[in-house]
Amino acid sequence: MNGFGYLRPTTLQEAAEAYAAHPGARYLAGGTNLVDLMKLGVEQPAFLVDVGALPLDGIEELPDGSLRAGATVRNSDLAADPRVRNRYPALSQALLAGASGQLRNAATTGGNLLQRTRCPYFQALDKPCNKRDPGSGCGALEGVHRDHAVLGRSERCIATHPSDMAVALAALDAEVELYGTDGTRSMPVADFHRLPGEHPEQDTEIRPGEIITGVLLPAATAGMPSAYRKARDRASYAFALASVAVVLRLADGAIEHVGLAFGGLAHKPWRARRAEEALRGAAPTPAALERAVDLELAAARPLKENAYKVPLARNLALDVLGRLTPAPAAA
Repeated sequence: MNGFGYLRPTTLQEAAEAYAAHPGARYLAGGTNLVDLMKLGVEQPAFLVDVGALPLDGIEELPDGSLRAGATVRNSDLAADPRVRNRYPALSQALLAGASGQLRNAATTGGNLLQRTRCPYFQALDKPCNKRDPGSGCGALEGVHRDHAVLGRSERCIATHPSDMAVALAALDAEVELYGTDGTRSMPVADFHRLPGEHPEQDTEIRPGEIITGVLLPAATAGMPSAYRKARDRASYAFALASVAVVLRLADGAIEHVGLAFGGLAHKPWRARRAEEALRGAAPTPAALERAVDLELAAARPLKENAYKVPLARNLALDVLGRLTPAPAAA
């Protein structure tokens, strides 16, 4: 491991100024992803700004009924919070589906959103990877790509985003809150991550030097029926081959609100806007659910080793949608 400078600031302003003053700096929270990448040589920061002492480790209920989870709230604490379990069950389920108990005790809300792909070509310095080394090529395209993207991929990158939490947050219409030297701002989690396009090295829309300060869980989706389901190679400590989060509310026998997001299929949590539009206002019949999901997955462009992801994601989505809608009345 290379040498690096280190600072543990106590205010957001101090953190942002330290980051700006040290080219090549990285923010450090739980370290469950960054430290691994440093050991591999993928990340070689000249300076670490440890955000662990910043006052961002609380879960706060706001007057309008929304919840704000600070950026350094541990994944295990967020999953166990009674307000999250009761009002946003898909989020609690997604967090518990991620990694191991030990890692959830260390990983943070902000760090989870900023974790980088687990593509083996990204992690191996002797392999080409446009995300790690722009212009070097994508080894996965003609290599081993069973776990890779089928939606939104480009010829420069077919990696997937590994977060479970972010998939649930996208479906729930959550927002990510940011602080930088230019002030504060927020944006939907569904828009925070980028598709690879021509610049797969850019994972998110975060601006240079900005810090994630928290995630806002909106009052609008609080208490709605929601669920998360994940398919993986083994029962624990494995990333999603495909996953789905659904938030759904019925009124007068029709779907009044729906949020649907896929994980494991794209470079980012994939908000299924086509399917949502097709379902909104429709009766939740099996045929309507199937048409909507098929409409979304029609955009998939699988490769020879990962075509199985399309029917897998379809079955997961139909299962979760079916569990959140009442069975048709007997004739």
